[in-house]
Amino acid sequence: MSGITLWGRLSSCNVQKVVWALEELELPYEHIPVGGQHGGNRTADYLALNPNGLVPTLRDRGLVVWESHAIVRYLGAEFGSGLIYPTEPRARAPVDEWTDWTATTFQPAWIGLFWNLVRTPEAERDGAAIAKSLAAAVRCFELIEDRLGQAPYLGGAEFSYADIVAGVSLYRWTTMDVERPASPNVAAWHARLNERAAFRKAVNVPYADLVGRLAF
Repeated sequence: MSGITLWGRLSSCNVQKVVWALEELELPYEHIPVGGQHGGNRTADYLALNPNGLVPTLRDRGLVVWESHAIVRYLGAEFGSGLIYPTEPRARAPVDEWTDWTATTFQPAWIGLFWNLVRTPEAERDGAAIAKSLAAAVRCFELIEDRLGQAPYLGGAEFSYADIVAGVSLYRWTTMDVERPASPNVAAWHARLNERAAFRKAVNVPYADLVGRLAF
């Protein structure tokens, strides 16, 4: 089966989604550090794989896929159908709903906070921008809190790739120096995810190399 190669830096939340999926599905893979302090993402060879020059990029037996959500969906469909990837369209619809919402709304909100508060050097931080980003992130977590009051996972009763793409936020969200509203449903979801070895390996990754660095 194998022949999977993953390019990216492990401190990237988008790479973490793919690592989590690979580990969840117990797939063997080769990891090649690219991007950030490793560089290599603007070389001709890498751009031939991923014309955006971003991470992650995955190759599986000749197929090259970039964009983290596309990669996670591919892995789920190819190797984890019925596990992280619901096979029935009606069951998959809410999973896709929350996955797409993460891409368009949730991730820009919490990543905006991370960039303004953590990635930006302290002397250059903008208090108003931090407050705006925090408010956006809190609003998103309120929506997640409501959803998790209805079901244990974002897609419903079972763990799915929606939890992977949204759940990579939790380590950074809970370790950033901000005031977070009480969110018992989110906390319980976090605890459930933290019981998974794949989550702990992929997501609980220190980000000291990113503090005060806007260059990558």
